[in-house]
Amino acid sequence: MRVLVTGASGFAGSHLCEHLLVQGDEVFALCFAGCSTGNLQGIQEDIAVLSGDLLDREWTAQVVAEVRPEAIYHLAGLASPSASFADPAGTLTNNVLAQVHLFQAILEAGLDPVVLVIGSSEEYGMVRPEEVPIDEDTPLRPANPYAVSKVAQDFLGLQYFLSHRLRTVRVRPFNHIGPRQALGFVAADFAYQIASIEAGRQMPILRVGNLNTRRDFTDVRDMVRAYALAVAYGEPGEVYNIGSDEGRTIAEILDIFLSLSRVKVHVETDPTRLRSADIPVLVCDSRRFRRRTGWQPRIPLEQTLRDTLDYWRRRVEVEAGGTH
Repeated sequence: MRVLVTGASGFAGSHLCEHLLVQGDEVFALCFAGCSTGNLQGIQEDIAVLSGDLLDREWTAQVVAEVRPEAIYHLAGLASPSASFADPAGTLTNNVLAQVHLFQAILEAGLDPVVLVIGSSEEYGMVRPEEVPIDEDTPLRPANPYAVSKVAQDFLGLQYFLSHRLRTVRVRPFNHIGPRQALGFVAADFAYQIASIEAGRQMPILRVGNLNTRRDFTDVRDMVRAYALAVAYGEPGEVYNIGSDEGRTIAEILDIFLSLSRVKVHVETDPTRLRSADIPVLVCDSRRFRRRTGWQPRIPLEQTLRDTLDYWRRRVEVEAGGTH
């Protein structure tokens, strides 16, 4: 297929581009102007990289009309729940307006692609204990501005399907982790700190936030494989949860990282890493998606965390003036 990936240079976007190339798609990778394309290193010669801003309506319309994609994976946007508290207006404006411009560009060009709208498990927010595991009918109670922006994107996808018959497929991915994830997310933060301690660039103190929350973790490489299946087999207008269907506490994630560390590390709670509105449990019920597509996660959590730590070891080595 001829596919357009927005947010292609990001964490999930870069893994998705790699997966789409493997399955034989012609990939147009849309990257925010000025952003590093380092995550696409090794595949840039095999994809068409487009640099610009979805907040620019005219530019977005021009790109969509020129590429004429058969499928669009819309991953672009601000992705940090904690950072969204510092700039709620920016988070809402960026995430919602970019998607509106993309949808309008499709309509103006007279195209009929499948459009994957990436929501988030954060949409469910303050889930009650009796509602776990969380299926698609669980009420949405967003607890941060980022989550509100994802609810808006989710329902915009539904609205354009109902109003314009735009073939949107909506997904609500639960936590996905792995190599290339930015700092500010728990697995990346733990791995970076351990790698820095091992390299002698940080005191042997690992700073943590709330270790009692329980989350549903999936390897990003399994997640992007699910995205491709959602485009191929998802029902337009429908919404699907995607996750491992298994809850792990942050303490369990930390314990696995500590077992992989080459040095002894002391753990300390850092008040600045505590969220003002932390959701105790987010565990997925992805039966609807699995029945529709046959998807199953393949990569064990321990392997994901090992690969993440190895990634940050390489990054820290480069930062310190070493070589790959």
